[in-house]
Amino acid sequence: MWYIIFAILTIVSLYGLWLLFRKAGKQGWEAIIPFYREYVMAQLVGRPAWWIVWLLVPIVNIFIFYGFYLDFVKSFGKQRFWENAAAVLVPFIVLPMWGRDPQVKYLGQTNSEEFKKKYPYKKSVTREWADAIIFATVAASLIRGFILEAYMIPTGSMERTLLVGDFLFVSKLNYGPRIPNTPLAFPFAHHTMPVTGGKAYSELIQLPYKRLPGFQEIKRNDVVVFNFPAGDTVVKENEARTYYDFVEAMGKESVHAHYTIITRPIDKRENYIKRCVGVPGDVIEMQNAQLFVNGERGFVPPEMQTSYVVYTDPYGLSPNILVDNRFEKDELYTNPAEGLYVLHITAGEAERVKSWSNVKKVVEIVQNVDEIGDNTFPHRKNFPWNFDNFGPIKIPAKDWTVELDSVTLPLYQRAITVYEGNTLEKKGEDIYINGQKTNSYTFKMNYYWMMGDNRHNSLDSRNWGFVPEDHIVGKALFTWMSWDKDGSFLSKVRWNRVFKGIN
Repeated sequence: MWYIIFAILTIVSLYGLWLLFRKAGKQGWEAIIPFYREYVMAQLVGRPAWWIVWLLVPIVNIFIFYGFYLDFVKSFGKQRFWENAAAVLVPFIVLPMWGRDPQVKYLGQTNSEEFKKKYPYKKSVTREWADAIIFATVAASLIRGFILEAYMIPTGSMERTLLVGDFLFVSKLNYGPRIPNTPLAFPFAHHTMPVTGGKAYSELIQLPYKRLPGFQEIKRNDVVVFNFPAGDTVVKENEARTYYDFVEAMGKESVHAHYTIITRPIDKRENYIKRCVGVPGDVIEMQNAQLFVNGERGFVPPEMQTSYVVYTDPYGLSPNILVDNRFEKDELYTNPAEGLYVLHITAGEAERVKSWSNVKKVVEIVQNVDEIGDNTFPHRKNFPWNFDNFGPIKIPAKDWTVELDSVTLPLYQRAITVYEGNTLEKKGEDIYINGQKTNSYTFKMNYYWMMGDNRHNSLDSRNWGFVPEDHIVGKALFTWMSWDKDGSFLSKVRWNRVFKGIN
């Protein structure tokens, strides 16, 4: 429905431009031809005609277009703030109104000295500040939305490749920036207003998924920021745990009776950062905590963490030694009174711990192949998988057709229904997609498999499955700042991580 409304408003706006072009002594049809329209505007307002070349450059073209457009409006004497704002926000109202008003006439090139002397307009201090703030807000929002965004690491799922308190720059250009699904949003807020706690966006206008061209495809082992796929529905009182985990534990009716449930569009779901270990068409498998991709040993991050049980003498480990070494302790399973510690550390750190005088033994934790993980995708009892023994599972690729049966349907049902917007029903042994009986499905999008480098302390694809291409935000480039909350004075800043690249 909104497509029809948008089309009607666009036509009305172009009709208004048609009338204004005619008042300026041009042909009305020149107002509806992109690029040529801006070329004519440049002549009418006294701007260099070659500036239209900038219309080919993403982001820059927005500023160039509105520069021509607002100068064009001013050439009809519309120089006040509300008139400029109305020309941008409600052109479908003011352009036809001005076009049909006999009092509104073309006054000449706004950038000529003659025009400035004949129709002087001095901005007030308030107007100067308003223009500056609006320009800065728009420019920053466009840069954040289409070019580069700052991002902070909130959890330890990528330790020690990325540390809690690392501040990153994430490039939107590498994989191509997305057109926002919800363009009506409060500047600089993601999904929640900073003070009031309400929604920071409006779903009045929702645009379909569209991505501008990028510099590269997502490569295997890239560190990627994406919107959390299982974040489409959220328990407001506890967003750290997925809605689907709540439902699995309590039942849907009970969850909805006791909690506030909210839904979010794709671009307003929580941002996650993981390593892309599998690309479309790959077959992923975990064997005894070892990653295999297409039957071959997968990439092992140099600073990958896993879990180790550390057995000590009765005196245990000093709390200071854990803090000084920045070792992450699993509070649930650690029992210092019994000389038992569970640490999330790297293999190199485990060797170092073995050398400590009061340490008796260090054992890596690996789940048995027959253990069923309660939080493991696809959350079916007939899939005896866990985070260390998982798969094999094939990652969907665009135009790949999968045969649907009792084995494959649980793996791909969420992608078919939630991510690709189909209805799916199972009647006896028969499968119906969008009301049509079928035994196969052809995917419309590419998908990816994301895992944290902190293998035993990461909520990743082993828990919630595939990441669709429309959830991809950008590529993590480098750490520009790193803040250690446990440091003191100058050591609060991890100086060795400032401007550090991400491998």
